[in-house]
Amino acid sequence: MATPMSGEVRAEPNLTPLLDVVFQLITFFMLCISFSQDTIDQRVRLPVASSARPVEASKAGEDRLVLNVDRYGRLLFNGQMYDTEGAIHQIDIQAQLVRLSAKVSGVKLNEAEGLPTVVVIRADRDTPFSQWHRLVTACQDKGFRKFALKTMTAPS
Repeated sequence: MATPMSGEVRAEPNLTPLLDVVFQLITFFMLCISFSQDTIDQRVRLPVASSARPVEASKAGEDRLVLNVDRYGRLLFNGQMYDTEGAIHQIDIQAQLVRLSAKVSGVKLNEAEGLPTVVVIRADRDTPFSQWHRLVTACQDKGFRKFALKTMTAPS
């Protein structure tokens, strides 16, 4: 076998380990990323309102809590279905998490202004008002003061 006579030594790096690490990082971030669509439950048929506006661009760092309520007034949250008492318990847990997060990050909360989280309520058009009112009242009791109600402009 003939070899080149130039005396040059060529070194080529082995890229296989680098590619393995890159693919593992991509997989890790794909599994950890949270898409905003994850909180939308397709079983909820939103009410129609002619004055509905498109969603405003969220502010940087704005925290949102999306609550889906089915036609029977049950809370659909994190893939689980909760009755009224379970929903109130979940809202309490979320309020505690917001307070803990603020404490860890060093943010001073003003109890008069309430928690900085915006509660987005996606209630089914057939949800009884009494159930919807209980949910909003429970949120207010736990310290949430900012609310948004989602509707659609045209029936689906």
